[in-house]
Amino acid sequence: MSRTIVELANRNVLVLDVSHVLGAATLANDLIGLAWEHEVETVAVPVTCLPDAVFDLRTGILGEMAQKAANYRVLMVIVGDISSHVAASKAFRDYVYETNRGLALWFVADMATLEARLVS
Repeated sequence: MSRTIVELANRNVLVLDVSHVLGAATLANDLIGLAWEHEVETVAVPVTCLPDAVFDLRTGILGEMAQKAANYRVLMVIVGDISSHVAASKAFRDYVYETNRGLALWFVADMATLEARLVS
C-alpha cells in the first residue's frame, strides 16, 4: 500500500499508488483517515484503485465521499480515465460536471490537470 506526498501548487497532495485497493463500504472514511494520518488537505486516488460500484450513483458512494470531504475540508480527487462511465450514464456525466465545479470532489484525467486546477 504505497503512498506518496507530492507538492502541487504549494499544496501537499497525498497520491495513492495504483496498486492501492480500496473497498467500497468504507471508502470515504478510509480517504479521510489517510488525509489526517498524513496531514494533507488533498488526496489523489487513481481510478484503478476504486471498485466499479463507486461509479454507480445508486450506491451513494460518491455522494458520501463528497459530503465527508466537504465536512472535513479535504479535497478528494479521482485521477484517471472515466470516459466509459461518463459515456454510459448521463446522470454520472452531470454529477462529474457539478462536482468538478465545487471544492470537495474532483475528477481529473491526470496529475498535470490536477496541478493546473490547483493553481487556478
